[in-house]
Amino acid sequence: MRTTQRFAGRTMIVTGAAQGIGRGVAMSAAAEGANVVLVDRATLVEEVAAGILAAGGAALSVNADLETYAGAQAMVATATAAFGHVDILINNVGGTIWAKPYEHYAEAEIEAEIRRSLFPTLWGCRAVLPGMVERRAGVIVNVSSIATRGIHRVPYAAAKGGVNALTASLAFEHAADGIRINAVATGGTEAPPRRIPRNTQQQSEQSEQESKWYQAIVDQTVSSSLMHRYGTIEEQVGVILFLASDEASYMTGTVVPVGGGDLG
Repeated sequence: MRTTQRFAGRTMIVTGAAQGIGRGVAMSAAAEGANVVLVDRATLVEEVAAGILAAGGAALSVNADLETYAGAQAMVATATAAFGHVDILINNVGGTIWAKPYEHYAEAEIEAEIRRSLFPTLWGCRAVLPGMVERRAGVIVNVSSIATRGIHRVPYAAAKGGVNALTASLAFEHAADGIRINAVATGGTEAPPRRIPRNTQQQSEQSEQESKWYQAIVDQTVSSSLMHRYGTIEEQVGVILFLASDEASYMTGTVVPVGGGDLG
């Protein structure tokens, strides 16, 4: 457990906070003094917020569909009503839904991958920036992926490439407003089994071919890492919170790869 108070008195929105990296970020930030607004469309996020409150932290859970403009606007409005303003936004929603060679993706699947892994970050930035511009202060950390250079998840890679471009362009546009915008390109990360899968097919047994396609992603991820292993949630959280803190005050427009040496 972290013992510093880097985020004391600051309000931080963490999206995708019900599970995995988002949950880890929210819990660690709360332990460091942040007023944490945990956002997810899964009601599991309420359990995470309750745990933070029980430990003496400040937390508010919000159920929202961040694949929509309205969902992101409602998220920021709720956070502002509760805590006055938003200091930090961690855009964490995203993740591969299907794993297969690109020629096997259906039209609807390609669109779903882009909606899942690009639009929540686009809408989140759009929703939070007016308040940050008005206050001439703020930090955004976007969660990207080293999968921008990988196999069997091309639509996801394209979405995360968009996140990287968004990060660079917005940082350029808003540096004069006192706003820092960076991204973390996460590598393969060990995490507990998802309580809610990204697609219903994951609830049933994969076909032999689907298992081979997915295993190829795992093998490529490990082989591309100089450390030849997956990282931990804590290793990703540490870098995300570093970029969100004043310790990274001279960093903006940067995509930091956290993949054991795989630069994506």
